Amino acid sequence: MSHAADLPLPPDLVRRYNTWAAGRDWLAALPRLASECLARWQLDLDLPPGALPWNGHGAIVVPVRGDGHGGKGAAVLKIAYPHDEARVERHALALWGGNGAARLLAADAVAGALLLERLDAGRSLQDIPLDAAASIWGALVRRLSLVPDSRPEWHEFGHIAARAEQWSDELPETWEQLARPFPRWLLEAALEVCQTRGAVGRRSGRDVLVHTDLHYLNVLARPETAAPSGADPAGTAAAGVEEFAAIDPQPMTGEAEFAVAPLLWNRMAELSRADPQKALLERCRDFSEAAGLDPETARQWALAREVDNALWYAARGHHEGDLARSLWVASALAGRTLPDLPAPHELPAPGMPAR
Repeated sequence: MSHAADLPLPPDLVRRYNTWAAGRDWLAALPRLASECLARWQLDLDLPPGALPWNGHGAIVVPVRGDGHGGKGAAVLKIAYPHDEARVERHALALWGGNGAARLLAADAVAGALLLERLDAGRSLQDIPLDAAASIWGALVRRLSLVPDSRPEWHEFGHIAARAEQWSDELPETWEQLARPFPRWLLEAALEVCQTRGAVGRRSGRDVLVHTDLHYLNVLARPETAAPSGADPAGTAAAGVEEFAAIDPQPMTGEAEFAVAPLLWNRMAELSRADPQKALLERCRDFSEAAGLDPETARQWALAREVDNALWYAARGHHEGDLARSLWVASALAGRTLPDLPAPHELPAPGMPAR
């Protein structure tokens, strides 16, 4: 078995976690944690020479192979920086059981490690035209929207209505502390959503398991159905829900419409330049209806989520790109786009530098 003593670390992950002591400690521990998981689950690294593991914002994802142990074959070993969302991911994946999401093969809660079905990281909804992506996304949401039952995993998730109630208290205080970084009317629009949806969500009886970060890059193709070389590279000819699975769920329970928001703050360069605000609302409607959701409820949740994001970015000095993007989306959803912001096609994708 490989021991991963020389496991290469992706440079952007190192840059992100090398700025404070706990992050540096986690980076230093990754080779040991990976080696321990490889030994425990009888796996070998499956990295080509010179290749780097994949990574997200808060985890490293290493391709592995374990043909001799439980028939796991090709898989990935995901080790996440310890945080609340990472701690509950395994519970959501266990509930889904591979139906609409990556299959969970094994988990080590202490190490923050998951052994997962290997998906095709090179083929996601990011590369599929939006009309086809809406159909696939909507079908996945229908599968992922499990109704709570007696299984113990359900006790691990936070409730979306409770998050709204928390925002009702925290958003005004943060807005004041940050010297009012955007107009009061936009804050009040978000607070109205929090108060309305929070109360409705508490009594609606519509709770389901919600993948709260279901953007285009978090929906990947299953390798056995990936488009063959030279045939329809976008995968639209035979694209269907059976081909795709969700990753990185950030799970909560509550109204499924909460899941629509990340689709609106990604792929903004594709909005119509003639009337981007109308195009944004149409996208919200199209994806909501594809999933059997209410577009107005989805619009409201997306507005509140983007105001919360805007304050998060403002607190961390993201004035050039991320803050402007969140303010444009939030104000467009509120029906009153803020002036003096870049056009949406000029705004960066999340985590990318300003243009």
